[in-house]
Amino acid sequence: MDKLDKIVEARMKLKARFEEKIRRTPSLADQNPQGTGPVNRHGMPQLPVGQFKTEKWPVLDLGYKPDVSKERWRLYIDGEVEQPLVLKWDDFMALPQTEDTSDFHCVTTWSKMDMNWVGVRMLDIAALVRPTDAATHVMFYGYDTYSTNVSLEEALKPDVLLVHTAQGEPLPTEHGGLVRVITPQLYAWKGAKWVKKITFMNADKPGFWEERGYSNTAYPWQNDRYSD
Repeated sequence: MDKLDKIVEARMKLKARFEEKIRRTPSLADQNPQGTGPVNRHGMPQLPVGQFKTEKWPVLDLGYKPDVSKERWRLYIDGEVEQPLVLKWDDFMALPQTEDTSDFHCVTTWSKMDMNWVGVRMLDIAALVRPTDAATHVMFYGYDTYSTNVSLEEALKPDVLLVHTAQGEPLPTEHGGLVRVITPQLYAWKGAKWVKKITFMNADKPGFWEERGYSNTAYPWQNDRYSD
């Protein structure tokens, strides 16, 4: 069995393992979503409550924009996995590549619609390392020291990508290039820019903004911006 076949086999096992939990997540199961406009592909109003559409792509960060070359870039994957890995750039680009168009919702109230992305599904990253039965959450870490936590049922959705291309161009440094995470069904702070490390965890743990009063769940269609 070659590498791709192994990824496909592990991907199908993960889908079966998390299928019911994914189906129960708010952006798929919410019967009273708040927002306006036509429904998106998940059945939610296209524009979540409290958001406005923008054609611009504002830049938000912690005041530091790491510029990491392809030669120096590494993605470390560890924690509750059977096969911890370190991926170099060529390793990452040799993985199955996914193109998708999704919307980008920032907690600061702007939404940029119909963004085209190319990258690697988080599902395929997980298929490579094979999370243990104890794994329930992941923490994403950036080269800028940022961190953010996501449940596995959110992380393994097919539109959660580690992207290197946006709108047909290499992802700009100011937006997280070489590689950032996107989480279209959650507010965008759950997608770490300049991603460096993914740790699979056996319990939830808050990341940078979650420790500072932001919501742990970050669900846009219920205005879920801040913790109670």
